[in-house]
Amino acid sequence: MIYEYRAYYAMPGKKKAVVDRFANWTMRIFERHGIQVVGFWDSEVGENNELIYICAFEDLNHRMAAWAAFRADPEWQEAVRITEASGPIVERVVNKILNPTSFSPLQ
Repeated sequence: MIYEYRAYYAMPGKKKAVVDRFANWTMRIFERHGIQVVGFWDSEVGENNELIYICAFEDLNHRMAAWAAFRADPEWQEAVRITEASGPIVERVVNKILNPTSFSPLQ
């Protein structure tokens, strides 16, 4: 398994819109395309416009195929059109591919 760390930084005043899009659209579409979410986190201390989540994939090929299918999904494209009708809600995204160490409880 590999894990992908993703941090979304919302546009000023748009964090609720980002969270709502994940809750109401994205999670369902992720499931359809085999994107397994390990968890979501809000920052307790630090930047308050940040939403973090981690996904698990079988390997890099699985990740690439899943993201390609997700981005091409008409429901996702509709979600973006609707949720960004008054402008972008995400300022930037940071992602990292994480490989478990030999001693990691999560493999």
